[in-house]
Amino acid sequence: MVKTTALDVDILTADRDRHNIAFIDNARDAGRIDDETAQYLRRLYSDGMDCYRDVFHVLGKCFGAPKTAVTEYDPATDLSVDKPIKIADINPLCCYLVNHRLDADPMRNQFFTCCASHKIDLSVSSIVTVIVAAQKNVERAIDKVTGKYYQFFINDVISAVTRVFVEMGRDKQIKKIEQQIRKNFAAHYVTNAAEEVLSIIGQSEDSLVVKLVRELDKVKKPYLHLNDVWRVKCLFDLIPQARTFIERLRDMMPERIISMRDKFYDITNPRNYRDSKVIVNIGTADNVIPMEIICQVRTFFEFERRTHDYYATLRENPDMENAAIESEAAEMMESGIEQYNKMICRCLDDLLERVGWNILYSRGNDVSLFEGFPRECKLYYPSSIVEKIMNKLDAAVKNEIFVVTNSSSKLDKTQEIAIFRFMARFVLVSAMPYTRAGCGVDGDTLAVRLFNFIMNEVSRYYNSERNM
Repeated sequence: MVKTTALDVDILTADRDRHNIAFIDNARDAGRIDDETAQYLRRLYSDGMDCYRDVFHVLGKCFGAPKTAVTEYDPATDLSVDKPIKIADINPLCCYLVNHRLDADPMRNQFFTCCASHKIDLSVSSIVTVIVAAQKNVERAIDKVTGKYYQFFINDVISAVTRVFVEMGRDKQIKKIEQQIRKNFAAHYVTNAAEEVLSIIGQSEDSLVVKLVRELDKVKKPYLHLNDVWRVKCLFDLIPQARTFIERLRDMMPERIISMRDKFYDITNPRNYRDSKVIVNIGTADNVIPMEIICQVRTFFEFERRTHDYYATLRENPDMENAAIESEAAEMMESGIEQYNKMICRCLDDLLERVGWNILYSRGNDVSLFEGFPRECKLYYPSSIVEKIMNKLDAAVKNEIFVVTNSSSKLDKTQEIAIFRFMARFVLVSAMPYTRAGCGVDGDTLAVRLFNFIMNEVSRYYNSERNM
C-alpha cells in the first residue's frame, strides 16, 4: 500500500488519473479500442478521488459510521492485514476492510449461544464486513472489454442477426453470414454493430435492414459490461440480511440504481456461484459512473476464495479445456452451500428451542415475539410454490410427522401449523437450494427433519422447472 499524507492524496490520485488516460489514448491509437469505448473509459478513469469520495458517500448513507478500525486488505490473499490505517492513507490505489452494523437487520439478536455465567456468544450478528477494492487496473479493464466482453458482444450480434433472418425466412444464409461476422469482428475491434453487419450483407430490401438495425441497436456494447472499475463487497451472515440491505439501498437512492440481480437461489450457473449484485451510479444522470456492490454470505465467501486459482488458470490459458476446472470449482462452491445450510439448520434449532417462550408471552394478546422476523422479502420464491410447500407442511403437522414438544402448554393443531409455517418461511428465505440431488443435513432432530423436508420440496420445485 502507498503511504501518503492527506495533503498528498489528491496529487497521487491525479498522477494516476493522468497515467490511466494516457494508457487509454495509447490503446485507442493502437486500434485496440474505438473512439466510443475510449470516451467511456476516460469517464471512468478521470477524477479518481472524486469517484472514491462518492463510494464513501453511498456506504455512509447505507451503513453510517464504521464500528471497528479500518484495516488494510490484501486482494492477493483475500485477507485483512492486521494493521489499522488512517483516513489520510486511504486512496483509490489501496484496498481496505471495515465492519459496519446493519441497523435494519431483521435477524438481530435472534441467534445466540449461552456460555458460562453471563457470557453470550452471537451465532449470527448484524455486523457487515465491507471490503472496498482499489480502482481497477486500467490495463486489466481494457483486456476484459476487448476480451470476454467483446466475445459476449459478438455472440449477441450473431443471435440478433439469426433472429431476424429466421423471421424473414432466410435461414439458408445464416451460417455464411455468421462466419463473415466472426471474421470481420475478429479482424478489428468494432462497436457499431449495425454498420458492420450491413456492410457484410450488402444491398438488401428495406424491411430486412430496418429489422436488423432495430435488433442490433439493442445489443449491449462490450464496454458497458465494465461495471467494476469501482467495486465493493459486503459480507453478511445470512441471506435475509443481504436482501434487507439491497431493499434499503433501493428505497434510499432509487435514482442511483442502474441494475440489480439476485442469484442466491440460482442453480443454473455452471460455476455454482451464489450472490447478489447491485450496480449503483456514483456519477450524475448525465455522466454515469457505475459502482458494483457484491453481496455475499460470509460462509460462502470462504469457499469462493479457494476457487481463485482455478479461474486465474483459465484467464492465463483461455484456449485450454476448461470443463474439468469449471466442474471442480462448482463442486467446491457446493461444499460452501452445504456448510452454509448446516448453519441455517442450527439457527432453526435455536428458534425451535424458544418457540415455547414465544407462545407463553404471546398468548392472549396475539402479539408474537417474532413479529416481522424474518420480514417478507420481494426477492422470494413464487407465491404459488411457497403455498404448495406450506400445504404439504400443514398435512405433515396434522399427521403428527412434526410436533412441537417444548411449548409452555398444550397446543392445538392450528397453533402448531402456525409455528411450523413460521419455521418454514425462515428456511425458505435463508437457505440456498442445493445443486446436487439428495443433499441434506445429517441427523434426526426435529430441526434437521423439518429443514430437510423443506429443502426436498424446494428441490422438487427446481426439478419440475427443469422438466417443463
